[in-house]
Amino acid sequence: MKDLKAIAVIPARYASKRFPGKALAAQTGKPLVQHVYEQVARARSLSEVIVATDDQRIFDAVTAFGGAVQMTRADHASGTDRVAEVAAGSDAEIIINCQGDEPELEPTLVDLLVDLTGADGVEMATLAAPIHSVAELESHNVNKVVCDHDGNALYFSRCPIPYDRDGAAHLEADPPQYLKHIGIYGFRRSFLAEMTGWPPGVLERIERLEQLRVLEHGRKIRVGIVEYESRGVDTPADYAAFVARYEQAGKHDHQKHQKNTRDTREG
Repeated sequence: MKDLKAIAVIPARYASKRFPGKALAAQTGKPLVQHVYEQVARARSLSEVIVATDDQRIFDAVTAFGGAVQMTRADHASGTDRVAEVAAGSDAEIIINCQGDEPELEPTLVDLLVDLTGADGVEMATLAAPIHSVAELESHNVNKVVCDHDGNALYFSRCPIPYDRDGAAHLEADPPQYLKHIGIYGFRRSFLAEMTGWPPGVLERIERLEQLRVLEHGRKIRVGIVEYESRGVDTPADYAAFVARYEQAGKHDHQKHQKNTRDTREG
């Protein structure tokens, strides 16, 4: 397989029902969108990272830290539609949709998704991780996915799937029997344009999961399985927890630097 040009687009809007203005929350000294941008930009397989927004405040913030940003229409129904608008003006074959509220996203996951999307016959790809707790399995805030033997999604749901009628399934089974969906997507550019032209399907409207539109049209979504603990920022409490982790990591790095400096002097 030849190398295909890949870009990442981060949709970012100011209005958020549970946390208005979260893209610009900056208790760490950086706006949240900058944390996401910098993590995604560390991926080795990308030629460009672009923030897509319809808000001048976010546009100005991204410009201020030197990021690439594009103003998009204000009437998009979803972040995917916003990504598609940016992708329409790009010559990249692979478009990665990275959520604007994942400041701790591992860059290696982006690289993996580029590889998955670039495989022959793949139009769209995403990631999933094993579910290790009953709380996650039963939470309607954790989206689940089941796959076929070829690694393609069969269905996504907010409910526990597969349903364990006889108690035969196990959280620690190998291979994993329960998977949580990680909301990062890879698209072939032509397929992204096609998909966003379809109206929402019945299953999509019931579950409120946009990816079901693809399955309802009989198209496939390749799923990569990874060990990853997603820590998205949906609420002010999520953001406070992120800030605490960020500050703790900064203290650890400072202490490590001081120790290395002492060891160098003593040596």
